[in-house]
Amino acid sequence: MMHIILLLLLLLLLLLHHRSEDTFIIRLMMHILLLLLLLLLLLHRSEGISYGSQLDKLGWNSQPTAPVILENCKVPKENMLGMVGMGFKIAMQGLDGGRINIGTTALGGAAECLELAADHISSRKQFGRTLDQFQYLRFKIADMATELTAARLLVFQAAEMYDEKHPARTMHCAMAKRFATDVGFNICNNSLQMHGGYGYIKEYSPERYLRDVRVHQILEGTNEIMKHIISRSVLGE
Repeated sequence: MMHIILLLLLLLLLLLHHRSEDTFIIRLMMHILLLLLLLLLLLHRSEGISYGSQLDKLGWNSQPTAPVILENCKVPKENMLGMVGMGFKIAMQGLDGGRINIGTTALGGAAECLELAADHISSRKQFGRTLDQFQYLRFKIADMATELTAARLLVFQAAEMYDEKHPARTMHCAMAKRFATDVGFNICNNSLQMHGGYGYIKEYSPERYLRDVRVHQILEGTNEIMKHIISRSVLGE
């Protein structure tokens, strides 16, 4: 446990001394590291905490996932974060930034799959010509690139509103997360389809991206919940 805490402290120090124009991403990473550090310190000092076995997931296999089991766990008063009864509100305040993070992650996978698809249809031949000479696939590439750009701009806008503490930031973060993760999965799925049978083989990358980006439509609030947040804001509820 202690070596993990020391590693998080080292990463935090590196971020504090990092110079970058991507101030939102750096700040978000610092907040996540701080929360992880506080959680680990709490867990390290508390009794009644155990861990279940690692879960076998569809994707995100480079990140180990296991349940945290609390049995008669007593947290010392000095370890309490915030005020009594404010835990849910504090947790909800962190979701806006988390949704931008998840949307950004989905777009990274989508951008790579778009490039993979473009490279594949430019070299793969059928019926005497490369696949990029077929209008249907050219239009498909155009749609994928357009949707990726639109999703990226929506995420950028949400990040800017989050930075500025705009009153409508929660709705726009939900919009960005919903749109970017749906677009991200669709682009990965289209890339796999354009690879044909090769796309289903683990020797090629699209199948892994497809499995990894699928969970983004669930994390930080499902996309159905995002639609609920958006509609509630639009209707003034």
